[in-house]
Amino acid sequence: MYKQILVLIFLSISCQTLFSQNIFSTDYESQADVSVYVVDYESQCDLKVYKVAYSSQVGNNEGNWFFVEYESQSDKKIFFVDYESQADLNIYFVDYESQAGWRKRNKMYLMY
Repeated sequence: MYKQILVLIFLSISCQTLFSQNIFSTDYESQADVSVYVVDYESQCDLKVYKVAYSSQVGNNEGNWFFVEYESQSDKKIFFVDYESQADLNIYFVDYESQAGWRKRNKMYLMY
C-alpha cells in the first residue's frame, strides 16, 4: 500500500512538471533558456501568452504562463530582449485565457 502511494505521488509530480509553464524572468540573457521579445501586434507573434493568477491554472504548453518569484520554482527561464532580432521567441500578451496559444507551432519545442 505504501509503495502504491509513493508511485502515485511521483507520477502526479512528474506529470505536473512535464506540462507546467511556470516561468522565471532572469536578469541576464546567459541565465535564460529562451530569449523572448514582446511584439506590438498579435500578427507578429509566435505565441500568444496569457498570464494566469495561480500556478494550478497553467496548461500543457498552450500559452498560459505563471510567473514565479524564484528560479528553483520554474520550468523555464526566460530573458526579455530589447530587439526582435535577438529573440528566440516572439510573444504577445493577450487579455483572455481563451486567446492564448501558438500561432507558429514550429517553435513549440522551445517551451518544453
